[in-house]
Amino acid sequence: MVLGFILDPKSHLGVQTLLQQIQDKFQTMSDQIFGRIDDMSILIDNLEGNLTNFLMKEQKVKNKIAILQELKCANLH
Repeated sequence: MVLGFILDPKSHLGVQTLLQQIQDKFQTMSDQIFGRIDDMSILIDNLEGNLTNFLMKEQKVKNKIAILQELKCANLH
């Protein structure tokens, strides 16, 4: 019975079709995963840029506060 399945050309065609369907599904899933990874990479890059901008603005504010405090102290003396 098994030998008949192995020798039957129709069985090979069915197996080849099934394997091709599995390969296609795997490729589709891989493409989706890599697409999502690319999307996440862009989001992370944007987040890093926003964080850098925020930290730079925060430092400027801290510098201005320090200058104002120095001026206030200088005016008090």
